[in-house]
Amino acid sequence: MKDPSLPSCVVNCVVYDRAGRRRDIGLDEISDVLAVDDGSFVWIGLYEPDEGLLEKLQEEFDLHDLAVEDAGNAHQRPKLESYGNSLFIVAHTAQSVDSHIRFGESHLFVGPRYLVTVRHGASTSYAPARARFEREAADIEHPGSGTALYMVLDLIVDNFMPIVQEFSQDLYELEQDVFAEEFRSETVKRLYDLKRELTRLRMAVTPLQDILGQLARPRGALIDEESQLYFRDVLDHVVRINDSTDTLREMLTAAMSVNLSLVTIHQGEVVKRLAGWAALLAAPTLIASWYGMNYKHMPELDGRYSYPILIGVTITVCLALYGWLRRSRWL
Repeated sequence: MKDPSLPSCVVNCVVYDRAGRRRDIGLDEISDVLAVDDGSFVWIGLYEPDEGLLEKLQEEFDLHDLAVEDAGNAHQRPKLESYGNSLFIVAHTAQSVDSHIRFGESHLFVGPRYLVTVRHGASTSYAPARARFEREAADIEHPGSGTALYMVLDLIVDNFMPIVQEFSQDLYELEQDVFAEEFRSETVKRLYDLKRELTRLRMAVTPLQDILGQLARPRGALIDEESQLYFRDVLDHVVRINDSTDTLREMLTAAMSVNLSLVTIHQGEVVKRLAGWAALLAAPTLIASWYGMNYKHMPELDGRYSYPILIGVTITVCLALYGWLRRSRWL
């Protein structure tokens, strides 16, 4: 249970001993716990903390000023920065809300004996990562902040998978509208919105490859050799998600091009039909206008059968023109 005296933005504040057993603590106890080198580590989860709380944690953990300043600003690019024997990581997160993707940020402070997670915006709770750590700690030789960091990043990456699958399903459902002959502005808008969100998703996923690539390399006592193997596994997941995202973006681009091409072809067919009917109307119009001129000396006007012949010629020309246009698929 969370200590009721803790601020509302503190999701959890606990210490894990060498065996992974959990004990809730207060903020003022952090420095006392860290002063005793007994193999334990502190894990604190925050959601949109205020400046005063970050200053308090900076004092307790001896965090770098620049890292604390970045953690208070929820508009950071994904990155990994090293401050002595500690790391500061910024990772973008994503969450599907009402069929739309909402993006957030997670700022992670990692030291030899502590992990501080700061969430901003749309981000699922890291309770599943904590539950996993407590469940698997007994099977891990040296459970610590590096292991907890791996489980948090693994959860962040795993949350991208359902979103990519949702994008794939949306694209599949749009195929019928994409190949429709008539133009629908709603279809193009949905394709554009989907591509825009995919682009933002790629901007969140791609930098994680560099972050996890750095974590998969030796980091002294902070990231041991065994933990590096797990970070490589998360890196593999990120690469696959990034490849899937790129593939979907290419398919969306192709779908938009195909949709516009089909609409253009359909409009061209409509124009051809209109031109064909215009040609059919032009023939009798030309003949009628010719004989509608008010000249006295037109020999055809005096003939007894001039009018029926004129009608027959007009019908013959129209029928011949209609047959030719039908064969040419203009009608």
